[in-house]
Amino acid sequence: MNFIGIDDNEFIRGKVPMTKQEIRILSLVKAHIVPAAMVADIGAGTGSFTIEAARLASLGKVFAIERNSEGVELIKANAEKFNLSNIEIIAAEAPCGLDKLPKLDAVFIGGSGNKLPAILAEIAPKLKAAGRIVINCITLQTLMQTIDYMRAQADIFSYETIMVQVNHWQQHGLYDMAKAENPIYIITCIKKG
Repeated sequence: MNFIGIDDNEFIRGKVPMTKQEIRILSLVKAHIVPAAMVADIGAGTGSFTIEAARLASLGKVFAIERNSEGVELIKANAEKFNLSNIEIIAAEAPCGLDKLPKLDAVFIGGSGNKLPAILAEIAPKLKAAGRIVINCITLQTLMQTIDYMRAQADIFSYETIMVQVNHWQQHGLYDMAKAENPIYIITCIKKG
C-alpha cells in the first residue's frame, strides 16, 4: 500500500539537502498527483519528493532534475531501494534539461540555484491546464521572486501561499523541549484553462 509521508530515516542520505517529511507531505497534497501523472522534481536533492511522487504516480513518470552528482547518485540509490522504475533522472542545472520534459501535470521546485524566474519561464508552457507548480521557499528572496512572477502571469496562473513552522519535541531529562525547524513557505501555483 502506498502512503505519503515516508519517515526521513528511511531514505539513503548524504550531505545533499532533503525535503523533510512534514513539508513533503503538505507539498505532495498541494501537487494533486494522480496515478497517471507526469511530474517533474526540480532541485531533487536526495530524491525524497521524487520517491513519494513516483509512488503516487505509479502509472505515470517522475523526472528528477538535479545538478549535484552526489544528489544524482542518491536519487538512483533511493529509487532502487524503493523499487521504483518510473523515475528518470536528468543530471543538469535547471533550467538546462527542462526542454527534454513532456507536458506535465505537476512540478515541484525544491531548489532553484538562484535561477527561479528562468526555471518558471521554461516550465510554464510545459504545464497542462489545471496543472500545479509547488514551490518550497526557505528564503524571502525566493518567496518574492515566485510571487512577483505569478503576479506578472496573473492571466495564466493563480496561486496561494502558506507558511509552515514545524517543531519536533525532544526529551531532555525530565523535560520535553521544542527543536524548531526552519519556517517554509509553500506556494501552490495553478495553471488556468
